[in-house]
Amino acid sequence: MKTMTFQASLAAAVLLAAAWLASPVSAQTQTQPAAPAAAQSKAQPAAPAPAAAPSATAPAAAPVTAPVAAPAAPSAATAPSATTAPTAAAPTAAKSDVVSATPAMKELSPWVMFMSADVIVKAVMIGLAFASLMTWTVLIAKSIELSVASAKLRSALKKVAEARSLAEAQMALGAKEGILPSFLAAALREARMSAGLSSDAGIKERAASSFQEIVRAEARRIRIGMGVLATIGSTSPFVGLFGTVWGIMNSFIGISKSQTTNLAVVAPGIAEALLATAIGLVAAIPAVIIYNHFSRVTKGYLELVSRASGAAGRLLSRDLDRSHGSVHSRAAE
Repeated sequence: MKTMTFQASLAAAVLLAAAWLASPVSAQTQTQPAAPAAAQSKAQPAAPAPAAAPSATAPAAAPVTAPVAAPAAPSAATAPSATTAPTAAAPTAAKSDVVSATPAMKELSPWVMFMSADVIVKAVMIGLAFASLMTWTVLIAKSIELSVASAKLRSALKKVAEARSLAEAQMALGAKEGILPSFLAAALREARMSAGLSSDAGIKERAASSFQEIVRAEARRIRIGMGVLATIGSTSPFVGLFGTVWGIMNSFIGISKSQTTNLAVVAPGIAEALLATAIGLVAAIPAVIIYNHFSRVTKGYLELVSRASGAAGRLLSRDLDRSHGSVHSRAAE
């Protein structure tokens, strides 16, 4: 009797273990419709276990049925992977089709955009780049020229500050060339050509006229190159805009031919067109800034030239007064 009870308990334990192992299989069969058939076919051999409980062979059958029921879960678990493989492959194939249908984007670096642009747009870009090069060349050249001319004129003014006559001022300056020696030479020439005339006012007036001519010539010389800056600063944006309009017109023509408004098709042409405007601004903005800077520097230099003209006029006036004083003293003797 005890043996029968033990065999019945052992059979019940085997049934509980089989039910526990089969529970994951039933959970998976709710999400995958293909799994129930396989799970049922694997779980059916475990059903005769209750009938074998009264017999004496139940202890031998129990160890056999438990291992048989245990592999059911892995076999059933492998079923969803087989069914999900085609479904996972479908989105991958769809994505690959979308990627293959999308046109490849071009590299939009400035050099690639320049090489891909129209011939007229290329000519506009090259012209604007040359204008920008001229702007920086004028900046370097005029900076050196103005700094050297201002330094020489200030040094010459210091040398003649203590001179009492035109001859003494020329000796102080030596044989140097410059704007102040030009004033002194014009004053001496006018005094020599007007020798014997009694009107000092006429001599000073003629000398002042000569000084004005020298000042105007120096102003024209020192402003060389500034007209180029003004032209570049005022016209470069419009030249770049012309290249942009031309490039956008060609882009719209290409859009009409390709019959698509995809960004990958439209963007390169518009970017190439806008590059012309960008180069125009790069050429124009520095030109305007440099022009305004040189306008201030040139104005300061021309003020130094006016000071040199005044210094030469004062020396001429002293010489005229000194010559008339010597004549009056001789007449008194």
